[in-house]
Formats: sequence, C-alpha cells, structure tokens
Amino acid sequence: MRFFIFFAATASLIASLEFAWVSPYFYVSAIFFGIMVLYGVFDLVQRQHALWRNYPIIGRARWVLEFARPYLRQYLVESDTDGMPYNREQRSLVYRRAKNVVSVEPFGSHVDFNENRYEWLNHSIAAKEAELDDLRVNVGGQDCKQPYSCSVFNISAMSFGALGAHAIEALNRGAAAGKFYHDTGEGGISPYHRKGGDLVWEIGTGYFGCRASDGGFDSEKFKGTVALDAVKMIEIKISQGAKPGHGGVLPGAKVTQEIAQTRGIPEGITCESPPFHRAFSTPIGLMDYIAQLRDLSGGKPVGFKLCIGHRWEFLAIIKAMLKTGIRPDFIVIDGAEGGTGAAPVEFQDHIGVPLRDGLVFARNALIGAGLKDDIRLGASGKMISAFGLASSMAMGADWCNAGRGFMFALGCVQSLNCHTNHCPTGVATQDRLMQRGLVVEHKAKRVTNYHRNTVRALGEVVAAAGCTHPSDLKPCHIYHRISATEARPANEVYDLLAQGVLLDDPKSTYLASSWASASADTFASQ
Repeated sequence: MRFFIFFAATASLIASLEFAWVSPYFYVSAIFFGIMVLYGVFDLVQRQHALWRNYPIIGRARWVLEFARPYLRQYLVESDTDGMPYNREQRSLVYRRAKNVVSVEPFGSHVDFNENRYEWLNHSIAAKEAELDDLRVNVGGQDCKQPYSCSVFNISAMSFGALGAHAIEALNRGAAAGKFYHDTGEGGISPYHRKGGDLVWEIGTGYFGCRASDGGFDSEKFKGTVALDAVKMIEIKISQGAKPGHGGVLPGAKVTQEIAQTRGIPEGITCESPPFHRAFSTPIGLMDYIAQLRDLSGGKPVGFKLCIGHRWEFLAIIKAMLKTGIRPDFIVIDGAEGGTGAAPVEFQDHIGVPLRDGLVFARNALIGAGLKDDIRLGASGKMISAFGLASSMAMGADWCNAGRGFMFALGCVQSLNCHTNHCPTGVATQDRLMQRGLVVEHKAKRVTNYHRNTVRALGEVVAAAGCTHPSDLKPCHIYHRISATEARPANEVYDLLAQGVLLDDPKSTYLASSWASASADTFASQ
C-alpha cells in the first residue's frame, strides 16, 4: 500500500502512452503522470527524507498540508476570537476603520466577560461630550528648545528594509495627512520617509544614518540628518520587544545600493548591529549621550526606547538622571509581545517583559523618583483599538504607538511571511513585483483613516469615563478580572508607588532590593 500511488501513476503513464494515438489528450495525461513517476523515482533514491523514501509521492502530501495549514486554519477553522497573534475580529476592526466603514458589531460581544484577565473601563454617570478633534500631548523637558506636539497614537518603529518602499511611503504620506508621527525604525531615513510626515528618527546600535566607518557614532553625519525639518524627535533604541538583547546581521546580498545609501554603509558588504551600544556603556554615559544628541540637534526632544529587562538597570538610569540632572524628554516602553521584526522563538516567547508589566514598572520608577512630570512616557506593543490605547494611558502612558495595526491598514493579511521576502500584499518585502500590488496613494488614505477613526473612538471612550482627555485617565478607571467571581480596579491589582517614595523610603517598596542594587555608574548589579 505504501507504493500504491507510485504504481498507479506508473500504470497510468504506460496506459496514456499506449493510447496516445487515439487522442492528443492522452499526451497531456502522459506528461502529468510522467512528472509523478519522476517524483516517485526521486523519492525512492534520495536519502534526506525518510518519509519520501518510504512513501514515494504520497509522502509529499504532508508538506503540502503543512504549507496550507495556516491558511486553512485562518479562513476555515478559527473562530473570530481564536487567532494569534491577532484574531480575525481585531484585524477586521482595523480593516473597517481603514476603509472608513462603520466599525460596529451586532447582537452582542464575542468576548468572554468571565475569563480571567478580562479588562474593562468603567463608565461615568456624568459622562462628557466626546472630544473628537485630534488628541495630542506636548513632548519636551526643560532643556528642550524645540518641543513637539505629539498625537496620542502614532506609527511604531518599522525600518526600510523590513518594510518595502511602497509601504514606507504610504505610511509617511498617511502620517502627513493625519498629523501624527512616523517612527523610522533603526534602518535610517530613506527617501520614502521624506514624503511630508513628521519623523521620529530611531538610532539603534548600528547608528544607521549617522554611522562612522568603524561602525560607531558619527556626530557630523548626525548633525546633517537631524537638521531635516521632518525630524521632530530622536529616539535611542536600547532594545526592542521582538528580540530584546539580540543584535542583527544584514547579509551583504541584501545591502542594495538604495539600502546602503539610506543606512550609510558600503554596498554589498555584510553589516552587523551589535546587541549593545558603542556610544555609551554606563547609565551616566547614556545621559551624556542624550545631552549630546539634544545639543547637536538644536534642542529637539531626545529620548530612548527599550523593552524592560533587569529592573536594576532601568533604576540605574533613573539614578543617573538624578545624579547628572540630565533628563530624557521621553521614554518609550516596548512590550515583549513581539512586533514586525522576525525573531528567534525563544526571544519572542520568553525574553523580555510584556508591555503592561513593563509600563507599570516604568511608571512606578519615574513617579517613585519624582521624575514623571519631567518625562513623557510612550507605550508600544500590540495595541490596535481605542480600549487598548485607553488602558495603557490609564496605567501611565502619555501616548501609544502601533506597528502591526498600521500594517493591517496597509492591507497586511497576517500571512506570517514577514521574514521571507514573500509577503503576498507587498508590505514586508523588497520584491518590486510584489510591491506593485500596494498602491501608495490608496493605502496612504487608509493609514490616515485608521488613525483618525481610532483616535475618535478613543475620544468617545475617554468621554464615557467622565474625562475630557486621555491624560485624565487613572488606574482606578480600569477594572481587571482576577477570578470568575472577583474583579478589582487596576490600582488595587498592581502595586503602584507614590510620588517620591524611592527617594524618601525605598525600603518600604517592592523595588527595595532592585533600587539598592542599582548604580548610576554601571549597569551591573551592585
């Protein structure tokens, strides 16, 4: 029986050749069965795949089914709330808002209200009139000479190279029309980033766009690029949620002329991004680097992004702020829920702190050290709906960023081919033929629509809670189910620190040992 298909194909080939004189259709049949027989012979003699060797031809069905499984599951098997990393209901919400289609659901929610970790926002009897105009927050501390009025919802870091030229251009044009910012990602500022949208220039460990010949930081190149009017803020990338603590390698074959010019690297030469920065090696060094970039930029807001790791390291940065008097203008907390960048499974699943935990910790560290009023806090990690934004802002964020949400707005169908260069919608690929399917003018409008409709929905959510701006939201507005019979407000679920407690009485807090281990002079635990 193991060879039944092979024998049947062989017999059919012989029969087709025998009767080929009767009709030309038998020639077509002979070609078809001939190919099957050739595959069968190859399967029998090859030595790499035991399944093919033992089950010629039919053994290949396993590979076909494995290839088709994600698509069959997504479209035929999964319910609207089952899929990962984003389920169909979440993706549909983005698609409808991007297309300006009414995003309402009939006949009740699909969410299980009794599930542990279910969250909701309590509404107020004294609800407000919804503020549907653009919601913004000012970014820039006492040393900032060019503060920036930032939308509460923006495009997260996605590099040119990870995304194709058409996708980057559509995002930037959409950001320009919607008056929100577009984070460049660490791959530098490409020509497709310069289409009118506000930019947050992300500087990673490869220093692309301001890279010296030895791979370090070049201040003169930085000054030349940061002078662009489009660059509104500078973000130092310490780590990213998709693969915190992991460097990267861009093979020379992928370093095209266009990418080489954008990143400031030699064409055709393999380029490495180490897992650490060369411009600084201590918390105080990071503060000095922030001050240097702020000075070189003419006083534009400078901050850093990281996925929280060792607590004492972030607290060491806090101590460096206190010791030097230098403050970043903002900090963006990236969640370990992953992102558009492909990463090893271990890093995606088990390295780094998830957004909510990282955000609460960063909020506690800043408030506990009396610094929150001086520093804006951004949040990035798997937020696509108004409630996702509201819940993060209630827990301390001043604004939120999304990457994959805006990819859905571009037409992404979650095919999970971001790392293969075979993205079927032309979003995460450098293949120009595939990119042709992404029409920039059309998708840019969808990016703008998605942002506008989500921010409007946020305004309605905030008003329902009795607030006038997302900054009015507090942890007590968010309720969190901790069991089938009990739910508590977030200020009772999480241990939230009081203003200045890390300075006055750190031993009374859950961060006592981490605070004692932190030093402004080193990232090592003391």
